[in-house]
Amino acid sequence: MLRPVVIGIAGGSGSGKTTVLRRILDAFGPERIAVLDHDAYYVDLSHLPFEARTRFNFDHPDALETRLMRAHLDALLAGQPIEKPVYNFTTHTREATTQTVWPRPVIIVEGILVLAEPLLRERMDIKLFVDADDDVRLMRRIRRDLHERGRTIESVLAQYEQTVRPMHLEFVEPSKREADVIIPRGGQNEVAIEMVLARIEMLLQQAAPAAAP
Repeated sequence: MLRPVVIGIAGGSGSGKTTVLRRILDAFGPERIAVLDHDAYYVDLSHLPFEARTRFNFDHPDALETRLMRAHLDALLAGQPIEKPVYNFTTHTREATTQTVWPRPVIIVEGILVLAEPLLRERMDIKLFVDADDDVRLMRRIRRDLHERGRTIESVLAQYEQTVRPMHLEFVEPSKREADVIIPRGGQNEVAIEMVLARIEMLLQQAAPAAAP
């Protein structure tokens, strides 16, 4: 079996990582891409009272089961399907159900901290950092958390001030230097995204078996 191409997509919360991911999915098709999102690997906090869960620092590397994610990545690289956790961001707990992810020619590893983790970084063929201004990222995070995660504006701003921004400065921003490509202006940078798509296509062609004469 040919080794899949592994792409890491990092960047601050609200930077446009999901937009870049969707562009890659649109270009190559979901049938060719397996997605491992770091957010799915948050530790289960069901043993804590709900109020304690809301005060948890979700932006520190210790909040994520990165070793489990690495094991799943290695399984996919070996041609084996995995059962990816499903995380509930409203209750801050891991669901009993899982999502089956099948091996594909392209594996995307996505999350704010994936370039800060050597366990994940050393498996990547392409390392992307999606960049955007702080105010843009904050506005996007507010919209997402209000509409998708049932948060209040007060809780979103408090979390941003107490953990999101400090952890971004300590872990996420320094990981930018590990990137092969930095994509400014988030997912709206057409030139940078087209260059990334061309690079992925080249790697896939190199990995493809030669046609019989």
